Amino acid sequence: MSGGGRAFTGRGRVMKKPSRKIFLVDDGTATRASVFNALDESGYDVTCFAHAEACLSELERGGCHLLIADTKAPGMDVMTLLSKAKQIAPWTPVMMISELGDVSKAVEAMRLGAADFMEKPLNITLFVTKVNEILHRHAFDSSSDELKLTKTEKKVLKLILDGCSNKEVAYKMHIALRTVEFHRSNIFRKFGVNNVVDLTKKAIAMFTPGNNKQ
Repeated sequence: MSGGGRAFTGRGRVMKKPSRKIFLVDDGTATRASVFNALDESGYDVTCFAHAEACLSELERGGCHLLIADTKAPGMDVMTLLSKAKQIAPWTPVMMISELGDVSKAVEAMRLGAADFMEKPLNITLFVTKVNEILHRHAFDSSSDELKLTKTEKKVLKLILDGCSNKEVAYKMHIALRTVEFHRSNIFRKFGVNNVVDLTKKAIAMFTPGNNKQ
């Protein structure tokens, strides 16, 4: 198994629906294999990395729908990994997994924006359930594609729904305030709303699993 790149890939499987892309960073061969097999069987497109740097490089190139990282991600402190991942793809949820007794790091990571965490050894059934829940809670891509939102508009939308002001969005995305205002105006127009409250209501209705989409 290569130490720096992808160890497994879920590509090539015939799917009824486009699969959700999941990245996993863990230097444990057994963990990568068990997680890959479980998520691949659940219909996800899984890519595993032995090093954090390789994962971040791939995240910059193509992105994913969920990033799963060990709190002892090799080559990089997990807080640094989380921070860099959020800079590259602020809309992407991050799930932490930790060794028994290393929960404090996972809790700290959640304070910095991680979506959830689990302890090792993983209960695979519960793990897959949590992955499903996280992806449902952050199901922006499929719904926003129907609205023909651009990739940048999706990022801006996610940050608006997270409660960020225009200035905070500009800071997090490293773009000009006027650019944020332009994208925000396009998002409001595409959703058919003129304020954040209505935008939030409509977005929640669209992105909540089980709701009918018009």
